[in-house]
Order: sequence, then C-alpha cells, then structure tokens
Amino acid sequence: MVDFQCKRRYGWEDFLKIMRLLRAPGGCPWDAEQTHGSIRRNFLEETYEALDAIDRDDPAGMCEELGDVLMQAAFHAQIEAERGRFTMDDVVDGVAQKLVYRHPHVFGTVEVAD
Repeated sequence: MVDFQCKRRYGWEDFLKIMRLLRAPGGCPWDAEQTHGSIRRNFLEETYEALDAIDRDDPAGMCEELGDVLMQAAFHAQIEAERGRFTMDDVVDGVAQKLVYRHPHVFGTVEVAD
C-alpha cells in the first residue's frame, strides 16, 4: 500500500502523484512494467474513443475519453521522468511556449484584422 489520501475530487498535482505512485515500488506491478511500446496501442485506442465521443457530441463521453488521452500522455511522460529525460512539467511548458509563440496577436504586439 502506498501513502495516499483518497479525496472526493482530485486536481492536477494529485493526478501526477497518482501516476508516479502507480509506477513506484509498492504501486501497480502492471503499470510499473509498461514501456512506451507496450502502451502505444492504448494511446491510439483512447484517441479514437475521444474522437468518437466528439463526433457524437457526447459531453460525458468526451470528458471521460479526454481524461484517458491525458492519462496516456502522463504515463509516457512519467516513463521519461524515471529515465531523467523530461517531465510532465516539461511537456506542459513546451506546449504553453508553442501556444504563446503561435499567437502573437493575443500575447504580443501583432494586430490582425479578423
């Protein structure tokens, strides 16, 4: 058993802690043995399920399936964190940097007509 406090509602940091604990000693043996290759198909399946929920305009389904896609991204990032190559914070920073860079009309001085 790991040191973890169950809650009614979890936040971002809780989510990342859960991912770390699942792969840590005392966590889930199945999660701990997974590699990028072994869970690659899961990522693809979850993405298809998210797209299906979007196509059906199913908000509850979208919420669930987008969570599953996020979990897959966090799973891969956790594997890399254990290898010392990058963390989920690096992933978040990278996408935030990209969004700011690609939107100078919002975050910079560029003006657009429409």
